[in-house]
Amino acid sequence: MLLGTVLVLLLAGAGPASAHAALRGTDPDDGSVVRQAPRHVTLTFTESVGLLDDSFRVFGPDQRRVHTGEATHADGRSDTARVGLPRGLAQGTYTVAWRVVSADSHPVSGAFSFSVGKPSATTALVDTGPAEDPLTRGLHDAARYLAYLAAALLVGTAAFLLLCRPAHTAPLRRPLVTAWWTLLGSTVVLLLLRAPYETGTGPAAAFDVSALGRTLTGRPGEALLARLVVLLPIAAFLPRLSRRREPGGRPVALAAGTALAVALALTWAAAEHASAGIQVPLAMTSSVLHLLATGVWLGGLVALLLTLRHSPGDDLVEVVPRFSRIAFASVTVLVVTGLYQSWRGLGSLSALAGTSYGRLLLAKLAGVALLLLVAGYSRRWTERLAAPATAVRAAVRARLPQPVGAPAGQGKTGEPGPAKNSGELPDRPPVSAAAREDDRDHRDDDPKDRHDGHDDDQKDRHDGPDEPDDRRRRLRRSVLVEVVVAAVVLMITTVLTGTLPGRAQAEAAGRAPAGALPPTTLVTVPFDTGTGSVSGRGTVQVTLDPARVGENAVQAVVSGADTGLVVVPEVRVTFTLPSRKVGPIDAQLADRGGYWGTNSVNLPLAGNWTMKTTVRVSDVDQVSVERRVRIEP
Repeated sequence: MLLGTVLVLLLAGAGPASAHAALRGTDPDDGSVVRQAPRHVTLTFTESVGLLDDSFRVFGPDQRRVHTGEATHADGRSDTARVGLPRGLAQGTYTVAWRVVSADSHPVSGAFSFSVGKPSATTALVDTGPAEDPLTRGLHDAARYLAYLAAALLVGTAAFLLLCRPAHTAPLRRPLVTAWWTLLGSTVVLLLLRAPYETGTGPAAAFDVSALGRTLTGRPGEALLARLVVLLPIAAFLPRLSRRREPGGRPVALAAGTALAVALALTWAAAEHASAGIQVPLAMTSSVLHLLATGVWLGGLVALLLTLRHSPGDDLVEVVPRFSRIAFASVTVLVVTGLYQSWRGLGSLSALAGTSYGRLLLAKLAGVALLLLVAGYSRRWTERLAAPATAVRAAVRARLPQPVGAPAGQGKTGEPGPAKNSGELPDRPPVSAAAREDDRDHRDDDPKDRHDGHDDDQKDRHDGPDEPDDRRRRLRRSVLVEVVVAAVVLMITTVLTGTLPGRAQAEAAGRAPAGALPPTTLVTVPFDTGTGSVSGRGTVQVTLDPARVGENAVQAVVSGADTGLVVVPEVRVTFTLPSRKVGPIDAQLADRGGYWGTNSVNLPLAGNWTMKTTVRVSDVDQVSVERRVRIEP
């Protein structure tokens, strides 16, 4: 019932998407010049997006903000965003800054420009506001990591108690309670920080009641709210884990624990990468299995470490091999689901080294490989820890005294004597002198055997307590290393879930029109001719649009030392690609009355180009400055 409720709450309205929204197109087009002022600005994305109260900010030619209407979806399409513009817009260039929330809960922002009538004489850099607040982002990431860590510890410790069945459960009660409270606290923090994280504002905005109300109606907020709901029955279930139960009650507890763990994992899968992109149902199933296997393995390691440290050790020979088998099954699930998720997120092998997502994935794979090496070392000590107990059980036999001269259990007359353990000893029959002598000779026959047996007993008594303790200590150390490496891998995973997947990045680059990603590249170039005059010092703001392979527009605005616009005889910009020995390509800028520009610079290859800007301030004084610019495919 609970699992069904969570599924309905989280999956309602889920549909195909592309994991991180990317801007597909704008109306008006970026960099376009329209004759009449448009009535709306419309953005089209590669997936459905959520709108904010401040999703659009439009700035006019005078750099002042233009009053706009409320942001809506165009024609009811969830992959669009539209805002109305006032009538009678003045002639000049307008800058549109936008911010939306993609279906996988991550905010996406950008900016573009268009002109009404003709472009403004000078294009100034408009402050469109910060993309994100560093403090809010830091707190949000820390809370996400704590939530992952707490969930892994909670699921892993519970699975250890249910599946490995340690005799001493007291050492595991505190981690269970700590994990539950940590997960509760981090979820509340994430819920409060959701609004400032989406809008890019400071943490103080977390206490805005209206913003919190908007958070609770969005998909990420609903997932966090569902997580809080799931934590309530988990709180009632935890005390029963540490109690001894009859064998018949174990399947019921295991079924209940599995349902709660799946419901908990769904609150992540329904609000992150798995909920957007190709093959959403399969991806969410894979994500849930991946999260559960991670928790069972990594959280179980912590439970095993505590058991090795605090348990008297009488049940370790059974508990440790059980966990070893469970860990192997978990790693198998992790490998299968991890391969699928890597393929789904990357899209191509080239994205491994060419995208941030791919590089983080490589780092995670390296961490997992190290973790498996340490796990293999732990497995060796697990086998050695279990081996002595098996050998001892096979070798030790009880030595029962037998009466000499008569079959056991018979009396003087050869009739059956008293029953075993009856408390009476059978009467021994008379033994002749010759028999007594033979018996004495037999006892004295092999003193070496008796001596060796005595030495073996002494060795067993001497080595028995120390050797298992040494193996247990070595296993505990290797498990501790596993826990540390696992914590690092989990941290990388947290960063990975907040990174634009390689497939989505390639899709955005392929679908977006020229200028959409990124809209422009702005380079500020300071210059000084060395003449000592005021007119010989200043800056050149060079705008390269769209900074992609093919035709590009270049605008250069020259400012003096007092930051005012200055008139110079010539500005020249050339582009060179040293790695391919291309160039220099002269932009051939023309004086446009207040700035220098051109709309027809053809840059044929992607890469890191060298832009050389030459400013001539008189007939004899000029200076050249070089800067690196990135040209995207």
